[in-house]
Amino acid sequence: MAKKVEDIRNIALVGHGSSGKTTLVDHILVKTGAVKANPSVDDGTSICDFDEEEKHHKHSIEAALTHFEHSGKHFNLIDCPGYPDLIGQTIGALSAVETAVIAIDAHAGIKVNTRRVWKEATNAGIGKVIAITRMDQDNVDFPQLIEDIKEVFGNGCVPVNVPLGSGADFRGVVSTLSVPESTDGALLDPAEINEVLVESIVEVDEEVLEKYFEGEIPSADQMSKLMVQAIAAGSLTPILCLSTKADHGVEELLEFLAASALPPMAIEHTATKDGESVALRPDASAPLAARVFRTRIDPFVQKLSFVRVDQGTLKKDEVVAATGARKGLKVSQLLSVQAGETTAVADAGPGEIVAIAKAEELHTNSNIGDYEFAPIKFPMPMVGLAVSPKSRGDETKLSGALHKIVEEDSTIHLDHDPETKEMVLTGMSELHLALIQERLKRRDKVEVDTKEPKIPYRETVQSDSDGSYRHKKQSGGSGQFGEVHIRMYPLPEGTDIEEYAKKGPRFPQYKNHTYHEESNFLWVDSVVGGSIPGNFMPAIEKGFLERVKNGCIAGYPVQNVCVEVHFGKDHPVDSNETAFKIAASKAFLEVFQNAKPTLLEPVVNMHITVPADNVGDVSSDLSGRRGRMEGMSSAGGGQTTVEAKAPLSEVATYARTLSSMTGGQGSYTMEFSHYDLVPPNVQQEIVSKAKVAEEAA
Repeated sequence: MAKKVEDIRNIALVGHGSSGKTTLVDHILVKTGAVKANPSVDDGTSICDFDEEEKHHKHSIEAALTHFEHSGKHFNLIDCPGYPDLIGQTIGALSAVETAVIAIDAHAGIKVNTRRVWKEATNAGIGKVIAITRMDQDNVDFPQLIEDIKEVFGNGCVPVNVPLGSGADFRGVVSTLSVPESTDGALLDPAEINEVLVESIVEVDEEVLEKYFEGEIPSADQMSKLMVQAIAAGSLTPILCLSTKADHGVEELLEFLAASALPPMAIEHTATKDGESVALRPDASAPLAARVFRTRIDPFVQKLSFVRVDQGTLKKDEVVAATGARKGLKVSQLLSVQAGETTAVADAGPGEIVAIAKAEELHTNSNIGDYEFAPIKFPMPMVGLAVSPKSRGDETKLSGALHKIVEEDSTIHLDHDPETKEMVLTGMSELHLALIQERLKRRDKVEVDTKEPKIPYRETVQSDSDGSYRHKKQSGGSGQFGEVHIRMYPLPEGTDIEEYAKKGPRFPQYKNHTYHEESNFLWVDSVVGGSIPGNFMPAIEKGFLERVKNGCIAGYPVQNVCVEVHFGKDHPVDSNETAFKIAASKAFLEVFQNAKPTLLEPVVNMHITVPADNVGDVSSDLSGRRGRMEGMSSAGGGQTTVEAKAPLSEVATYARTLSSMTGGQGSYTMEFSHYDLVPPNVQQEIVSKAKVAEEAA
């Protein structure tokens, strides 16, 4: 039966690795009676880390959906991996919740992935709460940690409770909102924090704020409602302290989340219908609007599509509209998910998170119902490996296994290189790809050989050029004839294509154009007088696209190019689609090579967090990698975060260098920034290697 939307709390538990997130979720599930067990991450008996790779590595690899009841509220709590290499799992989870609880280890402090998940939660427009975990550890400097948090994330971060003691002396927490008479042992003065906290809460309502400054204190009910509003507005990020091991602060965290975590109606969700943006209503009787935010394929090859319902009711056995399902999708199995276990349910209303089983039409970002959601934006994977099966005859088996991996993980891409016949697997990092190889071996029983990382270079031109190609072949009977004349121009990214094609002075005989956004490739038809019959234009486009895909100078895809077809010749008997396709491809190749061709290389943004003493080492190393520093900021705890840009080819294996430079204390994330020109000496080396590889093949 659908739950009351106001009683639902959807929360993603995020943060850096080894901050105790999974242990906390396991503890909460047992504490609230949702499961009966004695789970342990270290013993491989964790409720959330149920996958074999997770048990082996003793850390989360996938986001695990769990649920429990507490204080009259129904919680959907998603435990997310802490490694930045697995950020795709976190991004998907954040799209399905209203609140992110960001875990920070009391001793380790703010790490590089703490910053990343904060940024992603902010981008998702959801509320944020900070949970300082492991307060029972030794050498915790709580006052300094609070200062670090404020320095990095802003003064809106305010403790709603503070610890009584730390390390072996940690014995609980004391509220800063309802300050008790005795606060002996508090590591910060709750009374001093109270004034800051109350002001942070009441400032979301001007009328209440005015009365507060006149001496009128809001009631407890008012404060509770205003707290939710302040979190939703992003003006307040509450901080809570706890120790899962000692079971101190956990109950207070649960009570706080029940009262102040955002309910589904606290954030406006929108979608489009008939091309217009619509504000969705958390109404069970309204038309259905839901989206798949994650896909998982379990060891029994049962595909699970995790669905967040925003409006209406999703019912078992109903046929609903869905992306990719022409005749509608029949919801044959609707499931409630508790980590690795599932239970059949009859329906799911607004705010609920469930899974649909064995729906092959559904994929991550699929829409269910008559509304279209803006797609979840996952980062572009940048580190690639050419993979092939170790055992002959396993090609089909490997291809099927890899497609399952891609289905599950939106930050994994799979490409087939037609020239080398290689399958190129691209992920977020070396670690990410190593985990994928483990899964292939364990789940799909297929081992792979790998080659060095593939860098996704691109080819483009820097000047205008023109030319033609005549394809003529006679071999008895009807032959082949096609002649194509083209002009080629650079096409800067961000160009207004409609303006450029229809109104630009380059194409005075303009007829129409076709634009391919993924490669920023435009081709314009300005043929007049029927010199090329219109029925051959699709074949010409195929010839262009074949060359765009396969490249012209080093075998990399072409981008940022415009081609104008302005003249040609045909033969009444010998002309056909094949002839014009070949002529177009050859013309493209020849003109491209005369238009100052160049390679483009991917440049990545890097966020490198290291001890302050190692900043000089990082700067020097980046210079040797053609990188450049763009700024620095304190990460707290004697750590500094360096912002930098560098060519991907120079930092694809950066993890090894950074670990060596910092004695294992450094960490980093990287994300795609843009494509830039490859220096001539580097380009010459890349092209030479490509030619050698082509000749060897």
